[in-house]
Amino acid sequence: QVQLVESGGGLVQPGGSLRLSCAASGIIVSRNFMGWYRKAPGKERELVASITDGGSTNYADSVKGRFSISRDDAKNTVALQMNSLKSEDTAVYYCNLGGILWGQGTQVTVSS
Repeated sequence: QVQLVESGGGLVQPGGSLRLSCAASGIIVSRNFMGWYRKAPGKERELVASITDGGSTNYADSVKGRFSISRDDAKNTVALQMNSLKSEDTAVYYCNLGGILWGQGTQVTVSS
């Protein structure tokens, strides 16, 4: 079964950090474009970070310098390290493969 499963979301105070993980099964992440999206209430879905099969990364301006996407080919996972979190980072975060396959999402809430 081809699927993506996210983990690592939760509640964190402003300025804190979280690390999200996306585990893939039935498909090899290193051969695909992988992205982390987020959807906040009342806002459009946003691509926050991506990594190509060649390892090139890209970030939304709103998270540059704070978020980092990485891939573990041995574990077939993609991670999103989020530092210096702000209240506006609160959203459901989704892992995506190739613009086609989506995970179930994980809630990130930044609040004091």
